[in-house]
Amino acid sequence: MRLLGIGMCAAVLLVGLAAAPAPAATFEAVGPGEPSASSATSARSATWDVASAADLRDPRGVGWALKVTGKDAVRFRGLAAVNRSTAWLAGSKGTVLRTVDGGRAWRDVSPPGAVAEGLELRDIEAFDARRAVALSIGEGEASRVLRTEDGGATWTETFRNPDPRAFYDCLTFFDARHGLAVSDPVDGKFRVLSTDDGGRNWRVLPDAGMPAALPGEAGFAASGQCLVTAGSRDVWLATGGSTMARVLHSADRGRTWRVAESPVPAGDPARGVFALAFRDRTTGLAVGGDYRTGEASPRAAAVSVDGGRTWRPSATPPPAYRSGVAWHPYLRTAALAVGPTGTDVTLDGGRTWRPLEEGSYDTVDCAADGGCWASGEKGRVARLERR
Repeated sequence: MRLLGIGMCAAVLLVGLAAAPAPAATFEAVGPGEPSASSATSARSATWDVASAADLRDPRGVGWALKVTGKDAVRFRGLAAVNRSTAWLAGSKGTVLRTVDGGRAWRDVSPPGAVAEGLELRDIEAFDARRAVALSIGEGEASRVLRTEDGGATWTETFRNPDPRAFYDCLTFFDARHGLAVSDPVDGKFRVLSTDDGGRNWRVLPDAGMPAALPGEAGFAASGQCLVTAGSRDVWLATGGSTMARVLHSADRGRTWRVAESPVPAGDPARGVFALAFRDRTTGLAVGGDYRTGEASPRAAAVSVDGGRTWRPSATPPPAYRSGVAWHPYLRTAALAVGPTGTDVTLDGGRTWRPLEEGSYDTVDCAADGGCWASGEKGRVARLERR
């Protein structure tokens, strides 16, 4: 979406633990106000550990442990939690960072061309330690797909948008071969880009199975979570900016879609569903609201238990706009939602949310081993930990 530079969606980067060539800079992570990397790392490791879902039942002992990236001028809307030790960040100014030691040190593996052109990297996914795919957003040729096969040491551009009317927002993969990217509507319909070789080649899918877009409807590139998958064929797209906020679902990898209205308020270019999370093919969460500072965001969360066919509002939603959401892997009913004003947690599958802590984050992601990470403005990144 062409809105304050926030296309609409930015995805996830799942890259493994393989060592990559050392980049230009490595930053040792210390907490705010801590005197040095060596003393801070030792003290923090003695008092903090990764939080489990059970710890979320008593949020007084759980919180985000900040990990300094050394990139205070960068906003990280793209995040991938590989595990409790490894996470990847993608953000403004063409920046990509990776940690393999729980955030104590970060390596800059940014694509040189993306840095030179100041591309907005809002979505990134990876299949293993060496192969990753990133999406930059923007009008026309600013929308690109970049791919690495060597852990970020080198990158290859595999798609550059030739249509000035298109604005790609979101990227997601079903597996290591099959993936999709979605553009804001062109000729009245969302445009879907598809790959079946891990992002090496892309083609635009026919739009005959795509419902017509509403006037002004688009997707938000705020957290890399406007386009999400569950299983080998199901994918969901979150929208906003028009008279209603909708969720589109495809059960055949993007060839045909059905659309459902959500109860998340819309009616303005700044309102809608900003992020989705599906635990499986049936159970999903939607969060959003109005991203403008100081604007109210009632009914900022919704739940589906039928694969996105219908949505009901959360009985107790987060108190403000939320741009990112993720299920915790250890407890089937636990999830986290983040936004500029704080983090909320649900323990009942999204029916009720309660505040966890304040602090600005744009996106959140949890790995299979329980490592949950969040990132956002001013180089901010943290891991959920217990004292």
